[in-house]
Amino acid sequence: MNALNIILLVLLFLSGALTVVLVLMHSGKGTGVSDMIASSLYNSAAGSGVWEKNLDRLTVITATVFIACIVVMAISFPTGTLG
Repeated sequence: MNALNIILLVLLFLSGALTVVLVLMHSGKGTGVSDMIASSLYNSAAGSGVWEKNLDRLTVITATVFIACIVVMAISFPTGTLG
């Protein structure tokens, strides 16, 4: 296994786990993990819009990294090179 494959595997697992955690933190209909955490982090009347925007951005970034790792690994996994 080449260094590129090892780096991609670590990045794949980290981005996958982080994506799952961030998706679970999104607010749903009032009974999600986000509401349990939110009650201790901020007042529901102040700052919830900024919190959700940042959570959306982080989720999109981690999902994009996850998909990019899968595509690059599909191309380069046996040899560890892109050529």
